[in-house]
Amino acid sequence: MLNFPKWKIFLVFAVCIAGFVIALPNFIGDAGGRLASALNLNRINLGLDLRGGSYLLLEIDFDSYLKDQLQNLGEEVKSALHGKRIGYQNLSVRENKIFFSLREPNDADAVMAAIRDISRELNIDKVSDGFSISFSEDSLKDLKKKVVEQSLEIVRRRVDETGTKEPILQAQGDLRILLQVPGLDNPESLKNLLGQTAKLTFHLMDEANPFPGENFIPTGDIRLLTGEEHDRQGSLRNYAVHRQPILSGDMLVDAHASFEGSMPVVNFRFNNIGAKKFGDVTRENVGKPFAIVLDDKVISAPVIREPILGGSGMISGNFTVQSASDLSLLLRAGALPAPIKILEERTVGPSLGADSIKAGTKAALIGTTLVSLFMILSYGLFGLFANIALVINVMLLIAALTLFQATLTLPGIAGIVLTLGMAVDTNVLVYERIREEIRSGKTPIAAVDHGFRHAFQTIIDTHITGLISAVILYIIGTGMVKGFAVTLTIGIMASLFTAIMLTRLMVVTWLRKAKPKRIPI
Repeated sequence: MLNFPKWKIFLVFAVCIAGFVIALPNFIGDAGGRLASALNLNRINLGLDLRGGSYLLLEIDFDSYLKDQLQNLGEEVKSALHGKRIGYQNLSVRENKIFFSLREPNDADAVMAAIRDISRELNIDKVSDGFSISFSEDSLKDLKKKVVEQSLEIVRRRVDETGTKEPILQAQGDLRILLQVPGLDNPESLKNLLGQTAKLTFHLMDEANPFPGENFIPTGDIRLLTGEEHDRQGSLRNYAVHRQPILSGDMLVDAHASFEGSMPVVNFRFNNIGAKKFGDVTRENVGKPFAIVLDDKVISAPVIREPILGGSGMISGNFTVQSASDLSLLLRAGALPAPIKILEERTVGPSLGADSIKAGTKAALIGTTLVSLFMILSYGLFGLFANIALVINVMLLIAALTLFQATLTLPGIAGIVLTLGMAVDTNVLVYERIREEIRSGKTPIAAVDHGFRHAFQTIIDTHITGLISAVILYIIGTGMVKGFAVTLTIGIMASLFTAIMLTRLMVVTWLRKAKPKRIPI
């Protein structure tokens, strides 16, 4: 245990120097930001409770999502029944089910086969004059999981597009999303962006009666209102558009705000598949009006003057510079699969975060000071070695948090204080073992060798049990509990390194240089 090859000595010094360089920008105030930029280094991320910012708890409107999925399923059912030449009537979606009746009761078996061809996970029940179709329990669970995963990704893209850094985003329960944005004092603009589904579709309009007013809407068409345009009576103008869109916004690859003359507009570009489809549709419908629809509102209704073959287009309307920029951001990020609503909102001021940092730093300094005094009073020179290792332990912990861009929260500071005690406890195990070896009459070198050797297994066991606890906390915990677990895990690893490598190197170096007759411990 006292043999230290040169490569091990080099490794210890390299790790300590790298940790010092990476952690340094966090300790020198505003100048740290300039130093970090100059050296291309990061600074540690501070959580909401330390930096201040906004906390939003979002809930996904699963009922709306389920209704859309049932509408899509209804179209599939229609196609399947048409393909089998099965006559049906009164197909409708209500009570989270699809209902329809048969013209010929003898077609019941054929209906069952046609629906099974669509999916074997659908519930098919016979009712008085036909059938009802609904999603099975397993299918509903899969849909909930899918809508949460999609919503998380879209919300993340939207937050990132605003330029906000280090957001904390995670699922809460079945249909809720927790969003924490450190450093964001005014969440109104973010709330506006998150509150829009941003479902963009392109529809052909009813040629015979594109502006129906209160008139009858033909089968296959839907009535949509415009966002701001009014008719002669001062009411919002409504449009009759084909129910089935010719294109959807998921084929967009780019969108950005620009100007057409002096008016803000949004330019967009389709992917290859969307560009070809858009070109074919516009070629076949020259001279006809079509509607650009965002969240079931017509934002623009131009006439197709000529085929649009380049895959690019422009949305014009009553945009301001900000609304055009917001719309382009939403289109780039993509549409939410379902509307979301804000259940809870909190804003933490930066002064409260600064107070938390001061309190946490004060607690850490007091703890470190008391522990350091105890080690020196109890173990003399060896206590000094332990204190040096303790300082480097903290430096390595901060460096690891910075390198991995982990978010430091107030519980994370508690984790740092806890790891300080664990680091010292490791040295106490070794030193007490060395004392026992001295009492048994061993020489200083033999006592130190046996002390480190026999304490090694105990050190490994205690650190592994602590690591298991931290991993379990991270897996089952949420929010700040995860932050505590991350800090604790990194602290345990740093403590293991400083105890096994750094403290032992200092003790061995002193033994070889001083060649003491007795150990001052």
